[in-house]
Amino acid sequence: MSKKHPIIAITGSSGAGTTSTSLAFRKIFHQLNIQAATLEGDSFHRYTRPEMDMAIRKAREQGRHISYFGPEANDFALLEQTLLEYGLHGNGKSRKYLHTYDEAVPYGLQPGTFTPWESLPANSDILFYEGLHGGVVTPENDVAQHVDLLVGVVPIVNLEWIQKLIRDTTERGHSREAVMDSVVRSMGDYINYITPQFSRTHINFQRVPTVDTSNPFSAKAIPSQDESFIVIRFRGLEQIDFPYLLSMLNGSFISAMNTIVVPGGKLGLAMEINYDTSR
Repeated sequence: MSKKHPIIAITGSSGAGTTSTSLAFRKIFHQLNIQAATLEGDSFHRYTRPEMDMAIRKAREQGRHISYFGPEANDFALLEQTLLEYGLHGNGKSRKYLHTYDEAVPYGLQPGTFTPWESLPANSDILFYEGLHGGVVTPENDVAQHVDLLVGVVPIVNLEWIQKLIRDTTERGHSREAVMDSVVRSMGDYINYITPQFSRTHINFQRVPTVDTSNPFSAKAIPSQDESFIVIRFRGLEQIDFPYLLSMLNGSFISAMNTIVVPGGKLGLAMEINYDTSR
């Protein structure tokens, strides 16, 4: 961790809502005139999409599973080294993983490939990571120790599957069957490498829908924010002013000593207030 070169990480699985959360943080950075360097978790994938497809086929032939949640498909050592370097010196390198044709065309590349590595912007005030593994810890690597503020975004699992299914079929062109296969294939890595991170986060935002999501694979739409509650849990943060939060967030209530529940439509406001009170 570094007071001179602080790091904020938003961690959550694909389809969990980390992108929406990141937009809220970027708004905060703009309002506070904070120059943030950004780091995308997908840039630490080991494989392009064709290479990953080949790795999946080989793993199946060997009776194994491989997924983007686990260490076989991600370079945790490089991610940890990048955060360490930024914390010490305020610099490092980043690249983009291009998911769609719209993302790839400006670079003259194919979707499912990477842009070249480039230096992070000079003289940034903060490093902002968004991705799968901002709080991952393995016997070989401890990414979480380098993060000053670790924020988890974790809908209940049925909602997470709905978001992933609809995003991957409508935005990324995958078939429903391919997405369902990905969910099954990824389950072991999800349990071992994704869920433990949410016990290390300083703040968790968990979205809980108030409509029926009992069969996520038949869903035609993602429940809206207004059809949800947000469960916000704090850990290791001092002087959280719960009366102030309750007064600012109408309709909210305290459900545990370190937990407040707010209406889903107030997610953005809750993030701005919580970030201000956690600094």
